[in-house]
Amino acid sequence: MSKTRILFSTSFDPWFNLAVEDCIFRSMPADHRVLFLWRNADTIVIGQAQNPWKECNTLKMQQDGIKLARRQSGGGAVFHDLGNTNFTFMAGKSEYNKTVSTQIVLTALNTLGIKGEATGRNDLVIKDATGIRKFSGSAYRETTDRGFHHGTLLLHADLSRLADYLNPDVKKLQAKGINSVRSRVSNLNAINPDIDHQSVCDAISKAFCEHFAETAEVEYISPDSLPDMANFAEKFAKQKSWDWNYGKTPQFTHSVDERFTWGGVELLFNVEKARISDAKIFTDSLNPAPLQLLSQKLQGTPYQSAAIMSCIDQVIAEYPANKDELIEMKHWLATAII
Repeated sequence: MSKTRILFSTSFDPWFNLAVEDCIFRSMPADHRVLFLWRNADTIVIGQAQNPWKECNTLKMQQDGIKLARRQSGGGAVFHDLGNTNFTFMAGKSEYNKTVSTQIVLTALNTLGIKGEATGRNDLVIKDATGIRKFSGSAYRETTDRGFHHGTLLLHADLSRLADYLNPDVKKLQAKGINSVRSRVSNLNAINPDIDHQSVCDAISKAFCEHFAETAEVEYISPDSLPDMANFAEKFAKQKSWDWNYGKTPQFTHSVDERFTWGGVELLFNVEKARISDAKIFTDSLNPAPLQLLSQKLQGTPYQSAAIMSCIDQVIAEYPANKDELIEMKHWLATAII
C-alpha cells in the first residue's frame, strides 16, 4: 500500500476543510506523507492564538456574510476567496521538512511560468519592475511525531477586499517599511493569465509525486464523500462553533464610549475566553441605576452582540421609564460590539 496520498477537497466551506485537515493530520500513520489541496469561499482565517476583534472588522464581516475560521496553526489573519489555492503538506517527523514542501510548490509554479522565491520566515515572492511582491504566506504545526506546513497562493483573489475585513497591525507594517498591505501582494495571474486552481493543483500534485518518486491517485473529498476519518463529526462541529472561532480568544480588554443627549457612557470590558468576566460602566447620567444593573447582568455573558442586546432588554423590563435611553444604547452597541 502506498504511503503517499493526495487529497483534493471540492468543498468551499472553511470549517469543513480545516476539520478535514486536522482529522487527517491526527489519524494518518506517522510514516505516511499527505498532500491536501483546498480553497475557501469568502472567509477570514485567523491564527490559533489571535483575537478576532482586534484582527478583523467583525461588523463588516457579519454584514457581508464573511465567515470566521480559526486554524490550528499560528501566524496571522488572511482573507480567502475562490481566487486562493491552499495547500497542506503533512508527514511524520522523519520526513517533515518545510524547505522540501516549499521547494515542491516553487517547482510546480515554475512549470506554469512563475519564477517564485522563498524569503523570510514563511513568504513566497516574485520580483518585477516594481519590486518584491508576496503571493504566498505559510504557517506550521508540529507534534511529537509529525508536522504540517500549510499556506495559501494568490491566483486571482480580489485584493481590494483585504482592507474591508482586516485591521492591519500598524506597528508591524511600520517595522517592515510598508505603507499598505495591498501594495506588497500580487496575484499570479498577473504573470500567467491562464493560471487557475485546477492547473495549480495538478502542478503541485505532479511535483509532489516526482519529488518522492511515488504515484498516488487523487482522492476527492466533499461533505458527501468523506474518507474514513475518526471523530470527524465532532471535529467539524467544533471547528464551526462560536466557542472555537471566538471563544478561543486570549484574555483582552475593550472599551467603548459615546455621548447621548441624556449623558455620556463609557463601557470597559474584561473578556476571558470570549465571555465578559467584568464590565464597568461609567456615566454622568442623572439616573445611573439602569446602567449599574446592566453592568451586573453582563458578567459571564458571551462577548457578542445578541447576548449583550438580551441583557439590555432585561434591564428595560426592570426600568421601563428608561426605555428610550436604553434603546439608544442598544442601537449604539449593536455596531460598537459584534
